[in-house]
Amino acid sequence: MRSIVEYANVVESHKLYIAVLFIQFVYAGMALLSKAAISRGMNPFVFVVYRQAFASVALAPFAIFLERKKAPPLSNVLLCKIFLVSFCGLTLSLNLYYIAINNTTATFAAATTNIIPVITFIMAALLRMETVSIKNVPGIAKLIGSATAVSGALVFAFVKGPPLKFMNLNQSTPDDHIQDSSIKGCCSSGEWIKGSLLMISANILWSLWFVLQSAFWAMAVERNPSAWKLGWDLHLLAVAYCGITVNGICYWLQVWTIEKKGPVFASMFTPLGLLLTAIFSVFLWRETLHLGSIGGAILLVSGLYGVLWGKKKEESKSMTNEHNSSETKAEIKLECITHQ
Repeated sequence: MRSIVEYANVVESHKLYIAVLFIQFVYAGMALLSKAAISRGMNPFVFVVYRQAFASVALAPFAIFLERKKAPPLSNVLLCKIFLVSFCGLTLSLNLYYIAINNTTATFAAATTNIIPVITFIMAALLRMETVSIKNVPGIAKLIGSATAVSGALVFAFVKGPPLKFMNLNQSTPDDHIQDSSIKGCCSSGEWIKGSLLMISANILWSLWFVLQSAFWAMAVERNPSAWKLGWDLHLLAVAYCGITVNGICYWLQVWTIEKKGPVFASMFTPLGLLLTAIFSVFLWRETLHLGSIGGAILLVSGLYGVLWGKKKEESKSMTNEHNSSETKAEIKLECITHQ
């Protein structure tokens, strides 16, 4: 039998992979719990406020006790920038996300999240922050991957097709409370289209990568005091989970994995969140999967990996060129010294 030290060494050597797997499980739980809480009547705007409140409570001690001496001075200009990016980014993005999830499904929410790296790449290319070349294979892969991923998201949203009967569990226990039709995501085609467009809009805003500031927005929209009441129920569990586990733990883990292995490594595992969400949605919420959704998901994930592959190849080529350039400069310098 292996000793505790051996197990510790195994965990240490695979800690980055354990971290990214944990992140995807947490994100799957976020989509499932958010869908359940909002489908059972929680106001989406109130959900966002409580989620951010729990995140603030969880993160504030670390910021106060560990980072207060390192933080740069907060000027008026910087404060205005933070407010603007916070309002345009996380506030609008999360509110649209939770409004949309009420008219779609947890699986759809997890699927469309996979196009965020692609949308970010498209935005960066339009702003000339990212180079795109059709003269090499990686550049072509990024372009085709972007088009494929966006097409997959549209297919997932608007082409349902026949249901997959072997994964349809809706008839097994119809009276079970947890199988409430609202959680299953049953809605009219008009509501589905509306929710799909809102979800894609939320992902576009999220791609701008802005942060925090949502309480004033929710107070302006939801003025009914009863909507703000939290009890010991699913609503409290959902907002606490999203605020503490997602914002407080997963965001830090993502930054850590990106620092260690780069953004491509972290992005490679995002389709796992879609797979986990789809499986749990079928067994927990009795969600019905359709052939069109499966086809759209395959296109979406394939496109994502196309963009990531192209990006990785370009980065590798750039690093090789820099290395060769450094070696050439060193050789020239050595030659000059020798001749002297």
